[in-house]
Amino acid sequence: RQEGHPSLFVLQSSLVHMPRSTKTTGQVAKPDQAKKAVVKKAIQAKKSVQKGAVQKTRSSVRTSVHFHRPITRTLPRTPKYPRRSVPRKSVLHQYSILKYPLATESAMKNIEDNHTLSFIVDIRANKHQIKETVKRLYDINAVKINTLIRPDGLKKAYVKLSKDHDALDVANKIGII
Repeated sequence: RQEGHPSLFVLQSSLVHMPRSTKTTGQVAKPDQAKKAVVKKAIQAKKSVQKGAVQKTRSSVRTSVHFHRPITRTLPRTPKYPRRSVPRKSVLHQYSILKYPLATESAMKNIEDNHTLSFIVDIRANKHQIKETVKRLYDINAVKINTLIRPDGLKKAYVKLSKDHDALDVANKIGII
């Protein structure tokens, strides 16, 4: 005990006055219960001595030569700050999807015979985007869009018009003819 330290004195004095008991209820142990507890403890000691201090662990039988990593718990990411200060804007908008209409002889033949306009479009644009852009820019309903990538690397789109639109009038409005 250190002189002048009150907490040590209180701790030691409380340890001295504690009654000895087996249960936390405060009852003092009876002799037959104490004997049973000693016998039980002796039986447990005997079992542990018979087993030995180091026991063999049985390894599982491996049926494959490959080791597969066990699947462990993966927690969802909780970032402390966004990795980009501003989210990216889509580069494809209605004025960048359609580049220009084609006015070649075969394109003119398609306009007259098949009600189909030909456009050079952005290589990243898909058919749904092309159809929506044609509807927004020229107010025409496309029935079908066919696309192909030309050998020079440009994407060509064939826009088949519905029956209620005349392809020649639309081509004049656009300025192809």
